[in-house]
Amino acid sequence: MNRIEFAALEAHDGFIERHIGPSADQQQAMLAVLKRDSLDSLIDEVVPARIRSLDALALPSAQNEPPVLAAIKAMAAKNKVFKSYLGMGYYGTHTPNVILRNVLENPAWYTAYTPYQPEISQGRLEALINFQTMVSDLTGLDIANASLLDEATAAAEAMTLARRFAKADSKVFFVSNRCHPQTIAVIQTRAQGFGIDVKVGDEATAVNENIFGLLLQYPASTGRVIDYRNLILSVQAKGAVVVMAADLLSLALLTPPGELGADIAIGTTQRFGVPMGFGGPHAAYLACKDAYKRQLPGRLVGVSIDNMGNPAYRLTLQTREQHIRREKATSNICTAQVLLAVMAGMYATYHGPSGLRRIATYVNRVAATFAEGLRGLGFTLADDAFFDTVLIETREKTAQILSNARACEINVRCVDAHTLAVSVDETTTKTDIETLWKVFGGADTKLSFVEIEKRAKGSLPESLNRTSAYLTHPVFNRHHSETEMLRYLRSLSDKDLALDRTMIPLGSCTMKLNATAEMIPVTWPEFSNMHPFAPEDQSIGYREMITSLEKSLCEITGYDAVSLQPNSGAQGEFAGMLAIQAYHRARGEGHRHIVLIPSSAHGTNPASAQMVGMDVVVVACDAAGNVDVADLTRLAELHSKNLAALMVTYPSTQGVFEDAIVDICDLIHLHGGQVYLDGANMNAVVGVAKPGKFGADVSHLNLHKTFCIPHGGGGPGVGPVAVRAHLAPYLPSRALSNAGVEANRALGNASAAPAVGPVSAAPYGSAGILAISWAYIALMGSEGLTQATKVAILNANYIATRLAPHYPILYSGRNGLIAHECILDARPLKEKSGVSAEDIAKRLIDYGFHAPTLSFPVAGTLMVEPTESESKFELDRFIDAMISIRQEIRAIEEGKLDRDDNPLKNAPHTAQVMMAESWVHDYTREMAAFPLPVIKQAKYWPPVGRVDNIYGDKNVFCSCPPLLTYQTDLVEAAE
Repeated sequence: MNRIEFAALEAHDGFIERHIGPSADQQQAMLAVLKRDSLDSLIDEVVPARIRSLDALALPSAQNEPPVLAAIKAMAAKNKVFKSYLGMGYYGTHTPNVILRNVLENPAWYTAYTPYQPEISQGRLEALINFQTMVSDLTGLDIANASLLDEATAAAEAMTLARRFAKADSKVFFVSNRCHPQTIAVIQTRAQGFGIDVKVGDEATAVNENIFGLLLQYPASTGRVIDYRNLILSVQAKGAVVVMAADLLSLALLTPPGELGADIAIGTTQRFGVPMGFGGPHAAYLACKDAYKRQLPGRLVGVSIDNMGNPAYRLTLQTREQHIRREKATSNICTAQVLLAVMAGMYATYHGPSGLRRIATYVNRVAATFAEGLRGLGFTLADDAFFDTVLIETREKTAQILSNARACEINVRCVDAHTLAVSVDETTTKTDIETLWKVFGGADTKLSFVEIEKRAKGSLPESLNRTSAYLTHPVFNRHHSETEMLRYLRSLSDKDLALDRTMIPLGSCTMKLNATAEMIPVTWPEFSNMHPFAPEDQSIGYREMITSLEKSLCEITGYDAVSLQPNSGAQGEFAGMLAIQAYHRARGEGHRHIVLIPSSAHGTNPASAQMVGMDVVVVACDAAGNVDVADLTRLAELHSKNLAALMVTYPSTQGVFEDAIVDICDLIHLHGGQVYLDGANMNAVVGVAKPGKFGADVSHLNLHKTFCIPHGGGGPGVGPVAVRAHLAPYLPSRALSNAGVEANRALGNASAAPAVGPVSAAPYGSAGILAISWAYIALMGSEGLTQATKVAILNANYIATRLAPHYPILYSGRNGLIAHECILDARPLKEKSGVSAEDIAKRLIDYGFHAPTLSFPVAGTLMVEPTESESKFELDRFIDAMISIRQEIRAIEEGKLDRDDNPLKNAPHTAQVMMAESWVHDYTREMAAFPLPVIKQAKYWPPVGRVDNIYGDKNVFCSCPPLLTYQTDLVEAAE
C-alpha cells in the first residue's frame, strides 16, 4: 500500500472542503458544461482585468475547527465577566434551555430566510405574530411590528413616525433627559438629516415648548417611575405625539403606555431571555395606535386566508417603505431581528402571564429589599418610586464604593461624581444583594436579605399598579411544561423551509452555509453575558477579536478602516453616507447634496441617501442592465458643483461585473464626489478584487451574507462600514465607551464632540455574533475565501448555462457569463401561457424548494444565487425542478393543460388538498404533489395553500387569531 504523507492525513477534515459544496470532480464536470478548461480561466473571463487582484489575500492560511475554536476560547478567556448592575436597557436574563437549544442553536430557525414566501414560512410567521401580540398586550397599544434593531434606533424610527402624524407646526422633538444616554445620542444622529431639532431637557418643561413630539423613558434610565398621564394629555392637546420608551418586563406590574395615553411605545425585548452579548443582537419593538399602522416602520405580520379559506400568516401592508417610497422614505429599515424576536416571544409563551408577573415581582422585590438595606446603612435614595433601578446619593463615598465594587468583580453605574445607580434583574440572587450591601457599607457589613426583605416597603406608585389583563390568548397559557414547549417549537419549525432542508436560491441574499463550528462560541458566557458598557479592561478578548476582524475585512476589501457598529446593512449604508457628508463639510463643501443612484439599485440606497438629507437623482441603466455611462456623465457634469456621491452596487444588481467601473469611479472623483459601493454582492468579489483599490471610497458589507452570520428568518444582521483613509475620521462614534462616561462628563473630562454620532445603541452593534464571521475567515483562510468566491461564480454560471435553453437569462457580461447570480426572465412565458414569475415561485414549493428572489430588480423575473455551499447534486436537483416546471408551462402553451386550472396556478398543493375526497382538476394528484420521482423520498408539505395578499391588506389583523378560531382548531384536533 502506498504511504500517505502525514500532512495529507492532518488536512483530512479540512474546513474548506466542508464549506464548499462541489468537490473537485464536480467542479470539473460543471466546467465541462461551461466549455471552460479551469476555474481560474473562468474567473479571468468573468472579472474585468482592470480590477482583478492577482495577489493572495494577506491573511493566515486555513485552519481546521479545533484550533480555531481553541483560539476563540483563548480570546474569550481574556474577558472578565463581572456581575453588572449597569442597566440602561441591558440586563442579565435566564434563557430557558428549551429555547436556547431549540431556537437559538437550531438551524431550522437560524438558517431560515425572511418570510417573503409565506406558504413556506408559517412557523416563523406564527412565532412573530406571538411576538407582536406580546408587545401589543404589554404596552396596551393596538398594534406592534415584528421587531426593530435596538431600542435607540427604534426611538429614532418613532421620532420620524411621530413627525408624520403630529398636528403641531414644529420641527422640534423633545427628548427627556431621563432617557438612556445612548438613545439620546442615536436620535441626535438620525435627526440631522431630516432637519429635526432635538431638544433634551426636563420633560416637565415640554408642555411650554412648540414641539411635534415628546420621548419619555418609563421607568427612567436612572430608575424613577413617574405617572405621566397629565403631561401626556397636555402635550397632545398642543398637537404633539407622545412616544414612551418602556421597559417591557416592568409593564407586567405598571400601567402600560397605551393606558397612560401614549401614542407610540418603543423599547427592547432583550431581558426576555436574550443574552446581553456585549450589546446585541436584540429585538427592539415599536407599538402604536391603530391610526398609525399603515406608516409603521419595519415588518408587520398579519393574518390572511389561503386559497381554501384557511387562516394563513403573511407579511402585511407592504411596510418595507424603502422599496416603495425610495428617496421619499423616512426609514431604510430592511433587516429585522427575527431570531431574537422569536426567542423573546417564546420566553413569554413559556412563562405565560403569571410567570412574567412573578419574574417582574421578583425583580422589583429584590430592588426594594436592596434599597431598604441601603437606608439602614445611612444612604439617601434619590428616588423612592422605582421598578428595578435604585439611584443612590453616595457623595464623598463614591470613589470608595467603586473601588469596593471592582474588588468584588461588580459593575455599578456611575451617574455622576456623587451618585451611583444599581439595576437588578431576574438573575440577581439574595447572596448578590448581600454582597452589594458590603460594597456600599464596607466588608464588615452583615445584613441578612431574608430579614430585610420582610420589612422592605413597596417601590411602585399605587396609582400606576397595572389592573388590565395581558397575554390572555391560549398560546401564552398552554406551553408551560418543557414537553409542550418542545413540541410547539418543533411543530412550528416543521412548517418551514430553511437551509437545513434545502438550497435557498435567493439572488442578492447569499444564503450560504452557516457552519456549526462558527455558531458554537455565540452562547459561551464569556461572550454572551458581557454588558456593552462594562469598563474596557473587562472586554479585552472581545476587543481583540473585533480588532482582528476589522483588520481582516480591511485586507479583504482594500479599505483602510472599518466600523462594526452598524447592526444591519441598511444601517451600514446610512453610516457610509454620513461619513461622506461629514467629509464634504469638513472641507468646506457642505453644499454638496446630490447623490446619483442607478435605477436598478436596492431600495435602501435612495432611502439611506435621503435620510442624511441628500437629494437623489436617478441614473439610467442600459439594455444590458449596466449603468448608462453616457447618462451618468451627463448628470455628473450637470450637478458637478453639488455632487456628493454615487451609490452603485458591484457586481451589479443584475449579477454582472461591469467593465466600466473604474472609469465610473474616476468620473465621480473628477467632479468632486465620493463613490459609495454597496457591498451586498461581495460574495463575488472576495479574493478576486478589492473595491478600496479600484476606486470606491466606502462600502458597507453584509456579514449575514458574505461572512456567514445566519439570516435567522430575517435577522440578525451586521452591516459594517469600510472606508478609505480620508473618510476614517468620520466613522460612527460610540454613544458610551464605558460605565464611567457620565461621571467623566460631570468631572469635565468629556472629549470633543465627534464629527459623526453613533448609529446604533451599543459601541460595537451586534457584537455577540461577530465571532461567527471571525471564525469563518480563520477557518477558510486566504485560499479558502478566494476559492469560495470562484466556486460561487462557477455555480451561478452552471445554473445559468443549464437553464438558458428553458428560460431567457436577462443579463450577462462578457462572453455570456455572469457573476454570482442570474436573472431568469419569466415575462415572455406569461404572455404565452398566463404563468407569472409568482406562479413559478409557488410551484417550486411543491418540488421542495424555496423560491428565488421574486420580481427584483426587474418585475416579472426570478433572480437565482446558488452560493458556493451548494453541491452539484443540489444544483442539479434545482435545475431539474425548473426544467420540469418549464415543461408544465409548455403543456399550457400547447393546450395540454388548462390556462387557468393547472399545477402552477393552483400551487402550492397541501396535504389537505391532496387528501380531499373529490379531485376536480384535469391534472393528476401525482402530478400535483410528486412531479418528479425523487420528491417521493422526502416530501415537504406546505401547511397552507397560496396566501391571499389582497385579502390580508384589506382585512388587517396583526395579533394572534381570535380565541374562537383557536378553540375551533383545538376541538377539531380532539375529534
